[in-house]
This record gives sequence, C-alpha cells and structure tokens, in this order.
Amino acid sequence: MFDRLSYRARKRLAILVLLVGMPLYIVMAVSLMGWLFPDPLDKPPVLVELAIYIGLGVVWIWPLKGIFRGVGQPDPGRKDDADGGGA
Repeated sequence: MFDRLSYRARKRLAILVLLVGMPLYIVMAVSLMGWLFPDPLDKPPVLVELAIYIGLGVVWIWPLKGIFRGVGQPDPGRKDDADGGGA
C-alpha cells in the first residue's frame, strides 16, 4: 500500500504519524480503558490492564508498518560519492 510512495514521502508521513497520530492514539487508548472500566475503584487486575495496554501498543503498528519500513536507512535513490563528496 505504501510501497508506491517515495522515500521522502514515507519519511514525512512517518514523522506526521509519530507527532500527530500517536498522541491521538494514546488518548483513544486511555479513553477506551476508561469506557471499559468506568469505576476507578473497580479496576481490572494490574496484569490484565498491562496486557491490554501492550496489546493496544502493538496493534497500531500493523496497518502502518509499510510507512516505517526502511525509513531509518539511507535514501536508496540518492547518489553519493563513495568518499563522501567534495571536489
């Protein structure tokens, strides 16, 4: 799905996801937990709550993994000199 985007576009989209999408997803995850367990005195066991947060922390990346694949590597389309450039 994201394979057609250029390296530069994927890199910009990855930054946008991390700066805007992640905070929104965190708010959604905390709101979901508040909706599932509305009474603060009747919270789930700590391990169950931890498992839910870990699951939500892993689920967000599956549809977006194509954006982040290879973004940390050097741009494959950029042509550099072997010695780092210069005259």
